[in-house]
Amino acid sequence: MSDTLTILGLESSCDDTAAAVVRHTPGQSPEILTTVVAGQTELHAAYGGVVPEIAARAHAEKLDICVEQALEQAGVTLRDMDAIAVTAGPGLIGGVMSGVMCAKGLAVGANRPLIGVNHLAGHALTPRLVDTVAFPYLMLLVSGGHCQFLMVHAPDEFTRLGGTIDDAPGEAFDKTARILGLPQPGGPSVEAAATSGDPRRFSLPRPLLNQEGCNMSFSGLKTAVLRARDALVADQGGITEQDRADLCAGFQAAVCDVLAEKTRRALAIYLTQKSATPTIAVAGGVAANQAIRGALETVCNANGVAFTAPPLNLCTDNAAMIAWAGIERIRTGAPYDDLTLMARPRWPLDQSSPSMLGSGKKGAKA
Repeated sequence: MSDTLTILGLESSCDDTAAAVVRHTPGQSPEILTTVVAGQTELHAAYGGVVPEIAARAHAEKLDICVEQALEQAGVTLRDMDAIAVTAGPGLIGGVMSGVMCAKGLAVGANRPLIGVNHLAGHALTPRLVDTVAFPYLMLLVSGGHCQFLMVHAPDEFTRLGGTIDDAPGEAFDKTARILGLPQPGGPSVEAAATSGDPRRFSLPRPLLNQEGCNMSFSGLKTAVLRARDALVADQGGITEQDRADLCAGFQAAVCDVLAEKTRRALAIYLTQKSATPTIAVAGGVAANQAIRGALETVCNANGVAFTAPPLNLCTDNAAMIAWAGIERIRTGAPYDDLTLMARPRWPLDQSSPSMLGSGKKGAKA
C-alpha cells in the first residue's frame, strides 16, 4: 500500500444516505474527491420526524446508487480504493445495518479491506479533514441525537468532559418545530423563524446553567416552549406568526446561552492540557446554526483560542467524514475489520466514562 490513501466512505446512520471518496498524502491537506448525499426529508415529512423503518428501506435502495455516483464523479473505481470505510454505529440500527452490509459486499467483491467507523468519531475528526487541526483540541459535538464536549487526543482517544443528560439540541429543535407547526427538519425552520423574532419576549429557562460542570439539559426548555404556546392558545385562541417567531428566537437564544456557558467551563478544563495551538471545534448538524456558531466564536475570541467549524455541507451527516476517519485509523496502525463487523446502535467514544443516558442490553447510550 502506498503512502497516499484513497478511501471510499459510506454513511447511513439516520436519514441521509451518503458516499464519498477522500484521498490523503502525508504532509499534504486531505482532498475530498467527491461527496454524494441523498436526503430523505420528503419521505418523513408527513410524520413529523424520522421513521426508522422508512429510513432503513431508503438506505437499502439508495446506497449502491450513491456509491456509483461517488466513484464516477471522482473518476475512480473500487479497485482504486485502498479500503472501504463505513459507519458501523451508533445510529438507527436498520440504517446502520444497511450500510455495513453494503460495505461488506463491496469489500469482498473488490477484495479491499473493511473499516468500521464510529459515526461520532467521524464528526469529531472533521476539523482535521477541513483545517488539519493539531491534537489535542476541544470538540463540541452537537447534533440531532448527540451533544457532548470531547477532548480529542488522537484518532482513537477521546475524553468526554460533559454532555446532555436528556434531549440533544437537535432533538429539541425538532420538537420545538413540531410544537409550533413548523416543517421538519426543525433546526433550519426554527433558525429561519427566529430571524424576525424577539428573543426577550418570553422568559424561557436555561437548564443546568447554575449547576457546576459541563453537563447540559434541553428537555425542560422544549417543555417551556410547549407551555408558552399553550398559554397563548388559551388566551387568544391560537398563535400568530409573530408569536411563533418570538418563541423560536427565545428558544434559540436559550440554547446559545447554555452552549456558550458550558463551553467556557469545558475550555477551562481543556486549557490545562497546554496545547501548542489551543482550538475549539464544533461539528454535527446543529453546528450549521449561525447563531450558535456566533456564540461559540465569541467565547473563543474572549479567551484567545482558535475556533473552527466545518462548512455547512460537512456539519450534517456525510460520508467524507467517515472516509477521513478511516484514513486516520489506518495511519494509527489499527487492524482492519473483517466480515464479522457488526452494526451497533450504541457506541460511546469515551468508553471509560460512565454512561450519561443509561445503559441497556445493547450497551451505553452515550
